[in-house]
Amino acid sequence: MQEYKILKMNDFSNHQISRVRMLEQLCKDFDGSSLRVGIESLKENGGDKAFLCQMGNQLIGYLSWYTSDEIEANINAMVHPDYRRQGVFRSLMNKAAAEMQIQGIKTCRIRIPSNSKPGIDCVKHLGANFNTSEFTMHLVQFRSDMLHHSGLVLRLEEAQDFDFMVKCSSQAFGDSESWTRNYFKHTREPERVTYLAVDRLTPVGMVRVNHVHTDTAVIHDFCVHPLYQGRGYGREILARVVNILLAKQYTQIRLGVVTQNKRALNLYRSIGFEISAESHYYVSAIHHFND
Repeated sequence: MQEYKILKMNDFSNHQISRVRMLEQLCKDFDGSSLRVGIESLKENGGDKAFLCQMGNQLIGYLSWYTSDEIEANINAMVHPDYRRQGVFRSLMNKAAAEMQIQGIKTCRIRIPSNSKPGIDCVKHLGANFNTSEFTMHLVQFRSDMLHHSGLVLRLEEAQDFDFMVKCSSQAFGDSESWTRNYFKHTREPERVTYLAVDRLTPVGMVRVNHVHTDTAVIHDFCVHPLYQGRGYGREILARVVNILLAKQYTQIRLGVVTQNKRALNLYRSIGFEISAESHYYVSAIHHFND
């Protein structure tokens, strides 16, 4: 029987990306799932790292990973339905884990569609533990009437804003300032833009946008400093950043929210976002996947 091979993805041509996209669609159709493996983040410079599993010329498995803090790796993966339960995912993970360990990464966080039973069964079998669930929301119909034209201004971040960004984000999300500082330093790519929300010279919140494709933007790290919460700033900030993206002709605008965060869900819906998918996240120590 022919053996499969695990290869580092170094070819980011349209042909190679199309092969990954076709496997993604095949897995989605077979499982009836909302699988999304982050194909828009595959690029030669500064993109996700990826490994391919091939049987001859056929692509039968894929795994990509990235880290925002050099401590934990975020993983997307898929295996052709005809080649499951043959060690393909574990082989991909072993290769990726070896690369991650060189960078000092300790844990991995694997994203699985909540409606993918094969994916969930696989990560459970390998010993990963459930961590959290998150909804993906897409803008369906922008509620422009949510723009109230108050004294709030959204402007691009400046060097002197960094300390406020760290304090605002760490206090809003409950992370340490040292972790947040490290996270911001490691997520300064050209396609990622940070806006500060300022009310009469006082910074009150922030929001970041990752321009992942010519028509696709992902809103994230959106928060209001705890001192200024409950005053309607959140809705105004989100409405304004959506308005900016629509003016720049972005047709696919999305964000993620923890499933239990009802307050945020209601806020996003009030602007015109709707749930399009749910993902489960499983975590495991990297050394668990060592050969």
